[in-house]
Amino acid sequence: MQPRPFSAALPAPIKIRGRNISPTWQQNLISIFLPHPTQPRTHAEEGESGCGGAGGRPRMFDDAGAVAVKRMRLWEEDEVEVEEEGMEVDAEPGWPWGTPAAGLSRAAAIVVADAAEPDFPVIYVNAAFESATGYRAHEVLGRNCRFLQFRDPRAQRRHPLVDPMVVSEIRRCLNEGIEFHGELLNFRKDGAPLYNRLSLIPMHGDDGYVTHVIGIQLFSEANIDLSSVSYPVYKQQTNNRPSIQDLNSASHEHAPKVQSADHCGILQLSDEVLAHNILSRLSPRDVASIGSVCTRMHELTKNDHLRKMVCQNAWGRDATVKLEMSTKMVGWGRLARELTTLEAASWRKFTVGGRVEPSRCNFSACAVGNRLVLFGGEGVNMQPMDDTFVLNMEAARPEWRRVKVSASPPGRWGHTLSWLNGSWLVVFGGCGQQGLLNDVFVLDLDAQQPTWREVASEGPPLPRSWHSSCTLDGSKLVVSGGCTESGVLLSDTFLLDLTKEKPAWREIPTSWSPPSRLGHTMSVYGTTKLLMFGGLAKSGSLRLRSSDAYTMDVGEDSPQWRQLATTGFPNVGPPPRLDHVAVSLPCGRIIIFGGSIAGLHSPAQLFLVDPAEEKPTWRILNVPGKPPKFAWGHSTCVVGGTRVLVLGGHTGEEWILNELHELCLASRPDDDDDDRY
Repeated sequence: MQPRPFSAALPAPIKIRGRNISPTWQQNLISIFLPHPTQPRTHAEEGESGCGGAGGRPRMFDDAGAVAVKRMRLWEEDEVEVEEEGMEVDAEPGWPWGTPAAGLSRAAAIVVADAAEPDFPVIYVNAAFESATGYRAHEVLGRNCRFLQFRDPRAQRRHPLVDPMVVSEIRRCLNEGIEFHGELLNFRKDGAPLYNRLSLIPMHGDDGYVTHVIGIQLFSEANIDLSSVSYPVYKQQTNNRPSIQDLNSASHEHAPKVQSADHCGILQLSDEVLAHNILSRLSPRDVASIGSVCTRMHELTKNDHLRKMVCQNAWGRDATVKLEMSTKMVGWGRLARELTTLEAASWRKFTVGGRVEPSRCNFSACAVGNRLVLFGGEGVNMQPMDDTFVLNMEAARPEWRRVKVSASPPGRWGHTLSWLNGSWLVVFGGCGQQGLLNDVFVLDLDAQQPTWREVASEGPPLPRSWHSSCTLDGSKLVVSGGCTESGVLLSDTFLLDLTKEKPAWREIPTSWSPPSRLGHTMSVYGTTKLLMFGGLAKSGSLRLRSSDAYTMDVGEDSPQWRQLATTGFPNVGPPPRLDHVAVSLPCGRIIIFGGSIAGLHSPAQLFLVDPAEEKPTWRILNVPGKPPKFAWGHSTCVVGGTRVLVLGGHTGEEWILNELHELCLASRPDDDDDDRY
């Protein structure tokens, strides 16, 4: 099945600066503006066009630099209507196989900012923006939209309740010219708080540079206590700066006074500067240590916004997004401590409802947010399966349900299933009815009608099964090793960028490769780095279980495989194994357990390593609770960043997929000893 680019009935051409820009923008703009057909009809009121330059200086539009956006309406079942020449926009390309339309339930405020001018001045707002914020167009044009973060029009800085993490992410996206989607606290002109569900979309000119940024804002009332602030607020400091004792009298009550010229100047900085420019750049462990220095630092470092910034800077944005659900229960400070020390790690066993029928083995599972997805597998008489099942772990009583898809890949087992951005999944390879496969299929789990779509790609690797795969940046599929139809083990590594309009496989050339193998694991750490561990590897004329580890940085100009040289006591590292579990922690460490192990070793024994250390050392992690008797890599996945779920118990050859074991890496308020949900 050949994938087709997303298409929609486009309105009349939309132009900015009189230039024709790629039609991809029109497709993406329609997918953003078109409401879902099942939602009630709403529309935005008419808006007046305005003009303004950087620094508030008015500018007149001409034919070369016009933004003719007079009237924009969002209708339920109609396209975006533009009642002048319209505007043509160019967005960052989405998935080549299509982007689902986002529904809008109410009038959206539209803002256009000039990216060619310093500080992104606003050059257009619609009437919905004026109505929601209380600001008229002439008060906004020529200014950066950050004034909405100030409760009073005369304020000099944003309100302390505005999440600095979101502000930092907006700044990063604007600097990098990429889309932003998130929620931010804003204020009306009269000081009333609003929640702003904000999307920022860059528009590219013919030369590839960002020319404008479109902001789509959905405002709603914010019922919050404005008397509560995120950071301790101190009075504005005068030229006679207080001494270190004045700033921290609780910690130095009996210390002798020192002159302001002699004491440490860092404590004279404002709370915001300390939090954003200094503390947020430290590691979670260092921030916890600094919190014990003095009362003021303790108050600053226990702030949840700061802890979130620290975690994102240390672990990356993707990791913090996965952990959002966990932080709602325990907070970023506690979560960072528990993931760093693993003090709360424990096993537990529980059962779920529903059934996965027919019975199967050798399937593949992965997590999409807090949902566990299972695809394919080997049925009775080696029958390849092609069905998809979902287990929603957010439900009060989780149960398996079959996903009704309009099209499925050919049935298979011994394949890999990986998570991409958002709700997308990707399947590669495996053993089908006609032999081994090397095809690629993707699925949007949240689509109105989920459909597996084949990705036509150039230069695919050899058909294979029992290979290993992982994803980088939520969009690049990496495939390594495996076994061919003739039983030959492979040692190659391929990469497929799924954001390209015409994806093409690229073999990563290396001067040396680890011995060919199958049943190994590939883990991602440090954003672009890979760790390969274990598997059934070729050793001369033999095939033996391996306990070797290898690393590669795909971000390098010339990536190379290197064997990981570990230190520590002899026999402390994991015994040789294949088809095991590898869990990547947000902090870059990796846990190995389970699989087919040589000798009388327990599959439940956990081994921990940090490949980024100068001298990596394997450590044994002792965890209380009820560990599984078996754990396999193809049937284990990490849900929500902190829950390692091992699917199934064994009764002879039959798998019982209603029994799950969970390795909890962080505590949960509802933890108990109950075996059932």
